[in-house]
Amino acid sequence: MVINGGKLKDGEYDYITDEISKIKFACQGHNLKVILETDLLSQEEIKKACELCIKGGADFVKTSTGFVKNGVGAKADDVKLMYETVKDSGLQVKASGGIRDKEAALKMIEAGAVRLGTSSGVAICS
Repeated sequence: MVINGGKLKDGEYDYITDEISKIKFACQGHNLKVILETDLLSQEEIKKACELCIKGGADFVKTSTGFVKNGVGAKADDVKLMYETVKDSGLQVKASGGIRDKEAALKMIEAGAVRLGTSSGVAICS
């Protein structure tokens, strides 16, 4: 799922937590990844979104869909903030968007990502 960015920016945190909880329930035991679209959020909003994902019962927080116009996608600083926020709760981090080479992939892993979303797997592994 993609987090409701408008509700996040409006401070409607109970709405977001409830939505995550309901979607997690609908997953029937399968993992729920919540995409934050970090290109559209401040550092404070990224941290708050991660906290809401913890409260709502998500399994992963993910940086982006990769479809934000003029977006960068995954940034190591954002991944590190996400990891630091969720690491003690059992959630994991998936970095996605803009990971096109081995160097970028390694930076994401070093920052705390356990999964990568990329369409450049061959280039990364070469």
